[in-house]
Amino acid sequence: MLWRRNLLVPLAALALALTASTGAGTAAAPDTTVAAATPSASAAGDFGAPGPYATAVEVGAVTTLYYPRDIADSDRRHPVIVWGNGTGGVPLVYRELLLHWAGQGFIVAAANTPQSNLGISMRAGIDLLTGRNADPGSVFFDRVDLEHIGASGHSQGGAAAIVVGADPRIDTILPIQPGPLADINAVRVPALLLAGQQDSIVFPALVRAFYNAADHIPALYGELRGADHFTVVGDPGPFAAPTTAWFRAHLMGDQAARAQFFGPGCGICADTATWSDVRRNSLALGLPATTA
Repeated sequence: MLWRRNLLVPLAALALALTASTGAGTAAAPDTTVAAATPSASAAGDFGAPGPYATAVEVGAVTTLYYPRDIADSDRRHPVIVWGNGTGGVPLVYRELLLHWAGQGFIVAAANTPQSNLGISMRAGIDLLTGRNADPGSVFFDRVDLEHIGASGHSQGGAAAIVVGADPRIDTILPIQPGPLADINAVRVPALLLAGQQDSIVFPALVRAFYNAADHIPALYGELRGADHFTVVGDPGPFAAPTTAWFRAHLMGDQAARAQFFGPGCGICADTATWSDVRRNSLALGLPATTA
């Protein structure tokens, strides 16, 4: 399809450029590059700020894991986000966003495949972490919250997040500028569908079509002002805060994060500087701002 051909060249070129500049992806051994731990700003509602966890990266054959570096010594289990890349892309392209989520306490299982639409490799990430969680020799032993799993991805990977959303292990989906090859009618969990106002590859109308079809689940549509198809690549910019808040709300029970999307004081609804269009369907409108 034309949208796939248009996307393949720039994403593949960017991946090669990033790999050349960092040397990442050349070995399967764990990459222990870390971000210094900083005090969490999430309680104050700044979900785009760095989280409290230093991070680590493990590059595997099928899945790249981004996770809190000291997870073996953590006093809690950490929720999971499975990730799908855009056409021709690899996790390295989205490294900053995935590390941001890991710094907030999530384990991100990013499928290495540049063709993620079927969601097979994303599901494999859940299987991988299920095994690691049960393995006494793993740093992930008994530290993976397999009861709270979200799915996300960009472009073709956004469509894959919708496909994977039909898996009963998934608790919420967050497709970013999703391509058209998915059926949201099979999804049974809350969805936040993100579009870019200036996206000329996956037009906002295509994302709204998914939102309009999602009348059987609580669904939100958010269109980021001025964003094009590649705004999320590299520095995720305006995508970091709302995606983090959504996953904190649904996978961690963060009430301040939940208030960004639900109730009469809906935070993103009032933020017209960031959003050019925000819509909530009737089921989302019926959800309270807090569950406590």
